[in-house]
Amino acid sequence: MATTEQTLAARSSNTCELCASTASLSVYAIPPSSDGHPEDSIYACATCLEQLNKTAPLNESHWNCLLTSMWSEHTPVKVVAWRMLQRMRNETWAADALDMLYLDDEQLAWARATGDHENDSAVEFHVDSNGQRLSDGDTVVLVKTLDVKGTSFSARAGTVVKNIRLITDNVEQVEGKVENQQIVILTKYVRKG
Repeated sequence: MATTEQTLAARSSNTCELCASTASLSVYAIPPSSDGHPEDSIYACATCLEQLNKTAPLNESHWNCLLTSMWSEHTPVKVVAWRMLQRMRNETWAADALDMLYLDDEQLAWARATGDHENDSAVEFHVDSNGQRLSDGDTVVLVKTLDVKGTSFSARAGTVVKNIRLITDNVEQVEGKVENQQIVILTKYVRKG
């Protein structure tokens, strides 16, 4: 019995089912409740996956490929195409493509299941005072002396904060330890160390 990856590789002729790239292909299990079967997965390249998963900024020009892939005979490809076109619906070409793309009621319900279509294409990341992207575990340096609420000390400019943790629901805040106290720090007051 063939694995999901083997089935998708055969279905796509070893190309990304969205942009037709042949580099760095892997299985993308479609949220919210995909269990990794070929019927609810696609074969996608690393560039598409990063943007699908919102780990990289959306590059609208990359997604012109949807004008072709949206006509796929495979429902998972059409569902992902619809979701990505929805994220770019303010672009004229994407709005026009959405007008042409037909999904039956069941397919449309699946496409809308994550609610992602209600959001725009903007993907925000935690960045330091110089605009450099921050990640969990980074070391940062304070660029301003900060009064720490609820304590009697100040975190001085130049203080090194190791192993920060990103606040997931606020891109303007990170957490870190200063003088053995776990504190929340605004990203505009740190620079990547």
